Amino acid sequence: MKNLSRLFFVAVLIASFSTSNAQDKNNPWALSFGANAVDFYPVGEDAPQGDYFDEYFNADDHWSILPSISTLSVSRYLSDGFTFTAKGSINRIDKFGSNVDLITGEETTNSVDDLTYYGLDGNITYSFKNVINSKVIDPYLGVGGGYTWLDEIGAGTANGTLGFKFWFSDNLGIDINSTYKHSFEDYLPKHFQHSVGVVFQFGGTDTDGDGIYDKDDACPEEAGLEIFNGCPDSDNDGIPDSKDDCPNTPGLAEFNGCPDTDGDGVMDKDDKCPEVAGLKELAGCPDTDGDGVSDADDKCPDTAGPAANNGCPWPDTDGDGVLDKDDKCPNEAGTVANNGCPEVAPTEEVMETLNEYSRSILFNSGKATFQKQTDQVLQSMVAIFKEYPQANFSLEGHTDSDGSKSMNQALSDRRANAVRDYLIANGISSDRLTASGFGEANPIASNSTRAGKKENRRVEVKLKN
Repeated sequence: MKNLSRLFFVAVLIASFSTSNAQDKNNPWALSFGANAVDFYPVGEDAPQGDYFDEYFNADDHWSILPSISTLSVSRYLSDGFTFTAKGSINRIDKFGSNVDLITGEETTNSVDDLTYYGLDGNITYSFKNVINSKVIDPYLGVGGGYTWLDEIGAGTANGTLGFKFWFSDNLGIDINSTYKHSFEDYLPKHFQHSVGVVFQFGGTDTDGDGIYDKDDACPEEAGLEIFNGCPDSDNDGIPDSKDDCPNTPGLAEFNGCPDTDGDGVMDKDDKCPEVAGLKELAGCPDTDGDGVSDADDKCPDTAGPAANNGCPWPDTDGDGVLDKDDKCPNEAGTVANNGCPEVAPTEEVMETLNEYSRSILFNSGKATFQKQTDQVLQSMVAIFKEYPQANFSLEGHTDSDGSKSMNQALSDRRANAVRDYLIANGISSDRLTASGFGEANPIASNSTRAGKKENRRVEVKLKN
């Protein structure tokens, strides 16, 4: 009994440190051997037997034990937690219930001559390992039947089993179980058979030794991880090598496992500037001045310029608005129309345009100050004057006939000079401009109508020789 108790203790102790798996489809076969104890007492019969489960654990008084290897079983996993087990056992029966002295009330074990006990049983069990989500403790229930002999007599039995397996490696465990055997013949008493044994499971193949059997291993010849069905992740970036475009360098899932060191959205292998954040359209390089030329190729990285000039702006030496590359007179201000060269004199068409602008200048009533909407007209005149830097102009002011001649003369003179002052303030040389007033002396329409008076209130521009 002491040896059996020690075996139970060792089984529980080893199992408490276990992180292994129970018998399943990967290890479909199991072989077990161990010891068994037979107990005829707590089976619900009259004396010398007792009530169901009465003194169930009283091994000293009721258990018959053969102190040697006395059980052998072979198991085959079926599916969905079900396993079939064929078991053979042998024992020597020397205890059968209890005797009670009617006078003293003292209870003593009812000893019998050593009876040879043989059992052949078949059992189907269901494992609750997955139900309790444990890799160590494997409780199970079983039903089945068999044939048991006591010496020369034998009978069939219906069996019910409760047991626990404790796994402490992929292939090794301890099996502790208790089976109730109900005899179909009166001459074979009902009884319990308790067993403890060592279990070896086998039948699974793990070629690459990664702990995942080949039948469940997507990469059976290459050690890998359970999360990836046995396939490796060499760089430990959470992406299996089979889906990793950079299997030896940790990377990001969005780039199929390839890295993006500078975080600019361009994989390092495609990034010409992998350690400096840049733009996708520039292969990952930065463009500080935003001119579309990467800093690495930009000779003026802080100043926007065209790619044709290596990222530098085209010069305009004479400031005439025509770039030197297109300017036929790059050192002399000219006009766009004349390819950057100065115009000698404006054409009649240009003079007509100038006068259309000047005649539309609006002054505040009775004053030489401009109405706000006139500014655009004056700026257009400035642009034309700048196109002809060598030409000189006279500005002539005119009024209608309302008011005295002297007042109109003074007003026209002030308005002509107001236009001259505006042009000078906007970059036209004063040496090129003269201004004078003519009052009401040179009407171009009748002063008898409102429309005619409006036409007579004007400033005219004339080209000076």
